[in-house]
Amino acid sequence: MLYQIYETQRSMMEPFSDLAEVAAKLFTNPSLPLAQLPIAQRISAGYDLMHRLGKDYEKPVFGIHTVDIDGIDVAVHERIEIDKPFCELRRFKRFSDDTHTLAKLKGEPVVLIVAPLSGHYATLLRDTVRTMLKDHKVYITDWKNARLVPLSEGEFHLDDYVNYVQEFIRHLQKGYGNCHVISVCQPTVPVLAAVSLMASRGETTPLSMTMMGGPIDARKSPTAVNNLATQRAHSWFENNVIYRVPDNFPGAGRRVYPGFLQHTGFVAMNPDRHATSHYDYFKDLIKGDNESAESHRKFYDEYNAVLDMDADYYLETIETVFQDFKLVSGTWDVKNPQGKLERVRPQDIQHTALLTVEGELDDISGSGQTAAAHDLCTGIPKTHRMHYEAAGAGHYGIFSGRRWREFVHPVVKTFLKSHQPTVVPAPVVPAVVEPKPVKAVSRAPAKPAVKAEVKAPAKAAVSKPAAAKPAARKTRKAA
Repeated sequence: MLYQIYETQRSMMEPFSDLAEVAAKLFTNPSLPLAQLPIAQRISAGYDLMHRLGKDYEKPVFGIHTVDIDGIDVAVHERIEIDKPFCELRRFKRFSDDTHTLAKLKGEPVVLIVAPLSGHYATLLRDTVRTMLKDHKVYITDWKNARLVPLSEGEFHLDDYVNYVQEFIRHLQKGYGNCHVISVCQPTVPVLAAVSLMASRGETTPLSMTMMGGPIDARKSPTAVNNLATQRAHSWFENNVIYRVPDNFPGAGRRVYPGFLQHTGFVAMNPDRHATSHYDYFKDLIKGDNESAESHRKFYDEYNAVLDMDADYYLETIETVFQDFKLVSGTWDVKNPQGKLERVRPQDIQHTALLTVEGELDDISGSGQTAAAHDLCTGIPKTHRMHYEAAGAGHYGIFSGRRWREFVHPVVKTFLKSHQPTVVPAPVVPAVVEPKPVKAVSRAPAKPAVKAEVKAPAKAAVSKPAAAKPAARKTRKAA
């Protein structure tokens, strides 16, 4: 009943949240007498904070309409490339009228960004996408809220996640020849499994894998997230955090791990930090620091927007990644779309370069958890493997914000470029400079001239000029 109770409480709070928003505007509108009160700014800030604490946060939009490339604004069109029951493969296609820029865009690497399915929407990687668009063709996995997926679409398992990733990789390989894959946090494990299975079958694998802040080996430097998973039995999670979607959603009756529980867990990890952040927002409103206040709004509009995860996927991830460590122990079997079990063997990967990225202050995926991929991918030559630790960066800092843009992205960009095949176009030689046609035409009149002289001596003087004229005309056309 917890999900129903939460929805009832949220529905009851919604009108009060809306009233608080209206009151905040009443005390800041210079045309109204309330705004002239000495404490108007403080009252408005209080109502604004009340509104934001009580409002319902819906799925944000990427909102990337243009990107600056070498000083030129390039238009970006967002569209759905593949629509699966639980995920959309979203493409950010770039357009430009500048000939030089367009030629540059066509030759850039193709990147599949696999976003985490761990409570937040793919828009959490908005900064990642915007930055990568400057030098790459970008696709991203946009996972759907499970409470909006009807029961008729069936269940969603961790195996389905792995199969989705393989399907998206094959789609890009079909269109471009090959691609690079970047996984952030949770998807590092299923992405490594997907590429491993492709390698074991002898399929073409991606040019490179970039794994950022993920729990490849959650036994190393365990964090609060890891400890929660290891200190509770599998049955505890199934009995305490799995609920059915209420009737007022398309996915009514589906067993899910609700997003609001995940959000509560996130906040509980650093309650003091969030309390301080909201108090600073209140003070910024009083001072009229609109820039800082807007920065707060943007962050929490994203942070507070959460989605439900299908129960089977969530429970299998807890068991596979955080309790049994099946990837690092070599005991993970994945069921393919045909229903056959296949063993995940990262050591079979040979032709895909590997880059791992960790944040020095990451409190979600501890130090060494992502770098453990190098110990598994022994088939990749050491010259094609690299590890980078972002100094001073937390979990979000390795894929969003200043440290991502100034430190991490240049490393990722250089690594992808170094493993991108260089296509050298064949030189175009104009036909007029080819020597063979000119020589063939110049020699042709000689033989007919001799024959004419032997057969009809009287007309030889006439036949020679006649043969010379066509030869001259052909020689000028070829030149």
